[in-house]
Amino acid sequence: MAKNKLKKYSEIKTFANTFSEPGAFKGKWHELYFRNNNGITLELACGWGEYTVSLARKYPNRNFIGVDIKGARLWRGAKTALEEHLNNVAFLRIPIETIENVFEKNEVEEIWIPFPDPFSKKSKKNRRLTSGKFIEVYRNILTNTGLIHFKTDDPNFFQFTLDVLKQEKCAIHTVIENLHNNNVEDDEIMLKTTYEKKHLSAGKKIHYLCFSLTGEALRGKTTPGTLSPIE
Repeated sequence: MAKNKLKKYSEIKTFANTFSEPGAFKGKWHELYFRNNNGITLELACGWGEYTVSLARKYPNRNFIGVDIKGARLWRGAKTALEEHLNNVAFLRIPIETIENVFEKNEVEEIWIPFPDPFSKKSKKNRRLTSGKFIEVYRNILTNTGLIHFKTDDPNFFQFTLDVLKQEKCAIHTVIENLHNNNVEDDEIMLKTTYEKKHLSAGKKIHYLCFSLTGEALRGKTTPGTLSPIE
């Protein structure tokens, strides 16, 4: 197992679509890497990059960047993107809390956070990717009308996120407490990651939120849900 990981770490360093020191691209992703002006979507804590790769296939006229610190997992998504010649994909092997050093203000149009670590201990709540600390980070890179999508199997994490969003005066556009029992017809939202499949097999409910950091959202991008918005 360790030998296989070392092989992946070594190989991923040679990938043209993967970066561990991407600071030079800040404010210049369109110019220096993608070479187009299409919108950028981030997948945070992307693991194997399943959302990044799947959305890149579906939307060739958009750009997608997966972010994670675990290189052995990133290897899979990055390798698949290279094999399929997906030129609208990049991966960053960096701590998520440093993304504001990698993107300029308003450089990102959309963020996906599918099944991040819930950091269940109260002492680690600031490490949750929907904590106030990270909301502030997102404010520094996301457009005013950009959307953030969040999925989790953890009901406590889900409620924590709702509470944070109210405190931060974010606009909550969609709340779905049981995604796979709600007749949602949206390929993006219904895309199942490896973790999601495991959670469903274990009989867990999948919770989904769509929100923006201001009162505005990209027209046509909100999803029919149960509560929109929450007061």
